[in-house]
Amino acid sequence: MAPSTPLLAVRGSEGLYLVNGPPHFTESTVFQRESGKNCKVYTFSKDGTLFAWGNGEKVNIISITNKELLHSFDLPKTVCLEFSPKNTILATWQAYSTSKDGTAGAPNLQLYDVKTGTCLKSFIQKKMQNWCPSWSEDEAICARNVNNEVHFFENNNFSTITNKLHLQKINDFVLSPGPQPYKVAVYVPGSKGAPSFVRLYRYPNFSGPHAALANKSFFKADKVTMLWNKKATAVLVIASTDVDKTGASYYGEQTLHYIGTNGESAVVKLPKDGPIYDVVWSSCSTKFCAVYGFMPAKATIFNLKCDPVFDFGTGPRNAAYYSPHGHILVLAGFGNLRGQMEVWDVKNYKLISKPVASDSTYFAWCADGEHILTATCAPRLRVNNGYKIWHYTGSVLHKYDVASNAEIWQVTWQPFLDGVFPAKTIKYQAVPSEVPSEEPKVATAYRPPALRNKPVTSTKLHEVEPPQNMKPQSGNDKPLSKTALKNQRKHKLKAIEQLKEQAAAGKQLEKNQLEKIQKEKALLQELEDLELGI
Repeated sequence: MAPSTPLLAVRGSEGLYLVNGPPHFTESTVFQRESGKNCKVYTFSKDGTLFAWGNGEKVNIISITNKELLHSFDLPKTVCLEFSPKNTILATWQAYSTSKDGTAGAPNLQLYDVKTGTCLKSFIQKKMQNWCPSWSEDEAICARNVNNEVHFFENNNFSTITNKLHLQKINDFVLSPGPQPYKVAVYVPGSKGAPSFVRLYRYPNFSGPHAALANKSFFKADKVTMLWNKKATAVLVIASTDVDKTGASYYGEQTLHYIGTNGESAVVKLPKDGPIYDVVWSSCSTKFCAVYGFMPAKATIFNLKCDPVFDFGTGPRNAAYYSPHGHILVLAGFGNLRGQMEVWDVKNYKLISKPVASDSTYFAWCADGEHILTATCAPRLRVNNGYKIWHYTGSVLHKYDVASNAEIWQVTWQPFLDGVFPAKTIKYQAVPSEVPSEEPKVATAYRPPALRNKPVTSTKLHEVEPPQNMKPQSGNDKPLSKTALKNQRKHKLKAIEQLKEQAAAGKQLEKNQLEKIQKEKALLQELEDLELGI
């Protein structure tokens, strides 16, 4: 039997406290509210059974199940906390500082045994970025990036480095999710004319010329984001440059690459120019969604061949969020956009609702796959702080606004392991709610006084493109003429010829480019049939 709706943790100028989820929304008695503004950090364990927080004096751990205080550590300056996947270890991080005489500072990354409360290991970790060690889901291996090497420990024994992955100037790495065999993706930035590259390895096979499962190099990359799918069969890489040398965008340039553990790689061809705002894997691991292009942005679902599966058209969006069960997708426009959301059933590609969460700085799905959290938090926005709990059908079930002189800094759902909440049949009718609906204010365009009493003429800066299954079917749509078909086929054959020339010159082609070359024979046959009038 599934548990009740997960708790919410709320941290702000009113203190740190837990709130019961729908339908109650009352303050939880799991632990007494920490009043004041001194709480800097909190975290749930991956299964949601433990809760840790730092109140400016101590770091405490409680069991949510039985409301028991398990441990209290004297760590007043802690600003980061993380539990290992099976709740064996609590990692804590404090800002690194050197002594006045310039000698090295004390270790600032501690690993505590959650069962005994003893400190198993301390490390010096200067940067907050990627501060926390990475564990496999079964905690059989743990990894840290140290001076161009990834150090691996086994079974939480930190006295011995079991394996090392050494490459010159390793900038980042990501362990694969799921069970053995464990895999790791590493990124090495380019230098002195050499390209940047991402390589995939199977642990612990790191040495030898053929050790890498896959390798993808690219010149346009100042930084990358690496995203494993849930089944650990492929990685998506968003490669970004800080500056767009063409001058087309102040976002810099981004490209999206697919790398499979079977060695295949491909550039994901995005049909609209502009930034890549977001890329997310579906929980099924066979599809992913990308949000990209100059506003209004496009959103498209691709398969593992990097072919488009469904086109959502264009809209004011810069983020995508799959539900925990993968059957619902939210496309949203936050930050400098107005908070418009589209909630889609992605099994039937049917639009469920179009709610608006104005001024939102945070979005998260509840583990039950039914409820959504949106919040307006400081310091991103210091006015109108608060949060809302929605049903995905568009109903606001609970709304909390802080006082005008108060702030909210962080709101999160209590997590649960996959499978705790079963997937439910999708609803399309808005569920009932006692919270009055707020019609979003529609901003009207400024009109000079001379035009205010005259009829409005349509002057769209951008044509909004509807989703592919909502495009009007015009009766005037005529099939292409034979001449047009011939020209289309000739254009495709010319592109294939260019690819063959590149391959002959020694260029390594992508998977999708090789597949294009394989279609040459069929295109030639089609062209011959058109010439003969068949």
